[in-house]
Amino acid sequence: MTAQTTIRQTAEATPQDFAHVRDWVFDLDNTLYPRHSNLFSQIDVRMTEFVADFLSLPPDEARIIQKDFYRRYGTTLRGLMQEHDVDPDAFLQYVHDIDYSWLDPDAALGDEIKALPGRKFIFTNGDRGHAERAARQLGILDHFEDIFDLVAAGLVPKPASETYDKFMGLHRVEASRAVMFEDLARNLVVPKALGMQTVLIVPHNLEETFGDIWEHEGREGEHIDYVTDDLKTFLRSIR
Repeated sequence: MTAQTTIRQTAEATPQDFAHVRDWVFDLDNTLYPRHSNLFSQIDVRMTEFVADFLSLPPDEARIIQKDFYRRYGTTLRGLMQEHDVDPDAFLQYVHDIDYSWLDPDAALGDEIKALPGRKFIFTNGDRGHAERAARQLGILDHFEDIFDLVAAGLVPKPASETYDKFMGLHRVEASRAVMFEDLARNLVVPKALGMQTVLIVPHNLEETFGDIWEHEGREGEHIDYVTDDLKTFLRSIR
């Protein structure tokens, strides 16, 4: 796949494929901003630091636990809450204390999002403050109807089905008229089952490391309608 390539599982995306969509739902991290910005790497490091300090472990052992929780519970925080009764506010405040200047403002992406017909939402496993700061740095914050964050989800992260139900109920989203954009294939299983269209965002030009191997499991699954490494170009092509 080249940087200019946008592929679908069965056919090219067309404006007609999305003519019915009125609710556009976007994950934040490594979706609205590109993975190669490395912004999330700052959060990743701070999560390891938090786990190491909280559990009094050396960094290498803390990182193993951090990643194990992430895989089994959806987020490291959920694992810490379930197994160690951590204060979620302390965790979220610590891990999101990062430098947002790593993100380059993207006015062209903002133009494409603004032009989409209907409502636009950010649906993230991070907290609202993090989403607002990242979206503001990108220059796209004002184009969204609302941000549904981990706190609004009752601290139960994607891919839990109850979290999607809560989001859709709160905002009265009709699944058959909605599409979700995500960088983790497993987080698109429930939206597809509910009747939403799904778009998987992969690293730019497929040159970036995916991270943990399991993170890209399911990329060829039937629950993925479209795959793109360039969100801005994809939105332009369907508009």
